Amino acid sequence: MSTDAQPRTLPGERIASYDLLGRRDTDYYAVFADIPDADRDAWDRAKTFIDEVGTRMQAEWDAATYPIELLRRMGELELFTDGIEHPDLPASSPLAAGLVNMEVSRGDGSLATALAVQGGLALRTLAMFGSPEQQARWLKPLADGTVLGAFALTEPDHGSDSVSLETTATRTDDGWSLSGKKKWIGNGASGGITFVWARMDAEGDDDHGKVRCFLVEQDTPGYTGTVITGKVSLRGIHQAHIALDDVRLPADAVLPGTHTFKDASAVLYATRSGVAWSALGHATACYEAARTYATERMQFGKPLAKFQMVQERLAQMLDELTAMQLFCRRLADLETSGGLRPTQASLAKYHNTRAARRVAAIARDLLGGNGILLENGVMQHMADIEAIHTYEGTESVQALLLGRDITGMSAFA
Repeated sequence: MSTDAQPRTLPGERIASYDLLGRRDTDYYAVFADIPDADRDAWDRAKTFIDEVGTRMQAEWDAATYPIELLRRMGELELFTDGIEHPDLPASSPLAAGLVNMEVSRGDGSLATALAVQGGLALRTLAMFGSPEQQARWLKPLADGTVLGAFALTEPDHGSDSVSLETTATRTDDGWSLSGKKKWIGNGASGGITFVWARMDAEGDDDHGKVRCFLVEQDTPGYTGTVITGKVSLRGIHQAHIALDDVRLPADAVLPGTHTFKDASAVLYATRSGVAWSALGHATACYEAARTYATERMQFGKPLAKFQMVQERLAQMLDELTAMQLFCRRLADLETSGGLRPTQASLAKYHNTRAARRVAAIARDLLGGNGILLENGVMQHMADIEAIHTYEGTESVQALLLGRDITGMSAFA
């Protein structure tokens, strides 16, 4: 906090002096006042990107179109590294990755999901488990957004129980054959590459029943990606149904570092923190929209902000927002120290998506009839929060993971 002499102010007003976003009271407890310069630079680059995009994504969301050229801009700004440690990627701390995720989510949920898919899932899978040859060919194009990456784990009949995946990989004389179906795959029909998780099915093979990951170029014969239509959430990113019909791959298409479902889980654990940060970004946008509306909207001859009920609602939103910020900051500190446990990430995701829902609902109500207009942003964020509340593990699954950790007893079986 600045030590410069200042006029007497209300609690929270001094936050504006060091709030990177320049929005009074957004960071009421100065949770992000002391972030290192390198992390601040990453946050600045994300803010630059969101400022450039402006309100464009409202039109893209409305039309259900996916402006993939914006991903190339995100790559130019080095926004995809997501805290991944790799000698060929720009250094990025967990805190920097979280701040980037938060800021992009504050701007638009579809772009934040593209960030999570491209960097958090696809790039991380390659960096963690790919061969040197696979990384030499694909790491940089994924990082700079010139090639889009997808992560195909979820199936039509296996979401929360993705450990039961049915997509199969069979050895052939010269490589592999993949068959099966996937669902809800971001970038899965965008012309790039897909990391497909499949179960080995050859009887008598030492790997029978094991889960491995395969790098599949989307123009490979037998691979069909179909964009899912009819979504009322995350409409500005294309997610796909994928059909794999005897997709023939060379022997070196398998990622050599993958052997069990635990490898897929390791990627998901790393990105679960990102969902908590994304929820914070959405909630921040809703709170800011509500506060601005309350100070500018005149009713009964005075600003809405002068009404007691409105002030109480703003206080409720700030309460939720501050708790979300504290969760995220502690999450980043634990991850930086190497002490983050998967269930701690589960708790942050569980808390923050629930809190974001509450903030969005209050903001939507505060804006009255104008709250349903796309131009005011709240309804779009409200709809997009519904998607992040589910993906990377539903609320119920997170609760069961926590319950098992608390009690030592599993309710999954």
